[in-house]
Amino acid sequence: MQSIAILCSGGDVSSMNAAIKHFVEYSFENSLTPYFVYDGYEGLIDNNIKKASYSDVSGIINRGGTMLRSSRSSRFMKYSYRIIAVDNLKKLGIDMLIILGGDGSFRGMHKLSKEFDIKVCGVPSTIDNDIALSDYSLGVDTSLNVIKNAIDSIRDTASSFKRAFVIETMGRDCGFLALVSSLTSGAEMLLIPEVEYDLDKYKHRFKQQVSNGRNYFIAVVSEGIKDDAQSISKWFEEEIGIESRATILGHIQRGSNPSVYDRLMAYKFINHAVDALLDNKKSSVVCHSDSNFKLENIDDVVGTKKELDCSLLKLAKSML
Repeated sequence: MQSIAILCSGGDVSSMNAAIKHFVEYSFENSLTPYFVYDGYEGLIDNNIKKASYSDVSGIINRGGTMLRSSRSSRFMKYSYRIIAVDNLKKLGIDMLIILGGDGSFRGMHKLSKEFDIKVCGVPSTIDNDIALSDYSLGVDTSLNVIKNAIDSIRDTASSFKRAFVIETMGRDCGFLALVSSLTSGAEMLLIPEVEYDLDKYKHRFKQQVSNGRNYFIAVVSEGIKDDAQSISKWFEEEIGIESRATILGHIQRGSNPSVYDRLMAYKFINHAVDALLDNKKSSVVCHSDSNFKLENIDDVVGTKKELDCSLLKLAKSML
């Protein structure tokens, strides 16, 4: 039997466990021997690789995070350690590897595919949703629902106390989470790294709104903007004259019980990844765009910058 392995790298996301569960099931369905790599690329180097069974994945589909654990590996950036990692796979007869991760994880995958005779396939798994050529990454839907629940709760307090609340989302240099969350929460302000902003323009607009009866504000800002949430909160108090609080959602956005959509997408991504490897695709990433799954070459994925959907930006024009 051929052997296949899976690992998680970088930040965890909800539905990784659903993907891992289906990886075992679909591997056996295709007469493959599945292996788990624990602790990401660090586990590859340390030979923390174990054969997987049905019992390993029993009852994990509803759990956030990843049962395989993850890591950010500085050692894997060195060629000498990548040789060790690949040797560990070869000793077990593993020549196919699926990587659940984001941009940094795929750069590591890119090196593997270029330097060694091993078939690798990436599955976009990052709440930042910043993987080029893919509209969707695993974990995004669950994260958006966590943010939605938080903003809905904060709005109750904002309206009760006549306050402005500034909510900071994750996303690194990608404003996708903030963009979609602001639209679906009815926010008055949106600040994202992709769009230059002038606070004086907001000042004029918000002063008019206050004079016309608005008594609270919801502002959604991405962590990658030039100012931080505390600075924007202070701006509301000093320039708009309204009491303000900042809420940094932080890592709660990466956890939680995975949504139905994320679980379903995890299954679909894994099917396409395993099929690609069985079809001898050496270095591909399973991308989802225009409601379809497509295999993209890792060269194109890591060499292209992800752009925000113009139609979403147009919808958010009144907040930008």
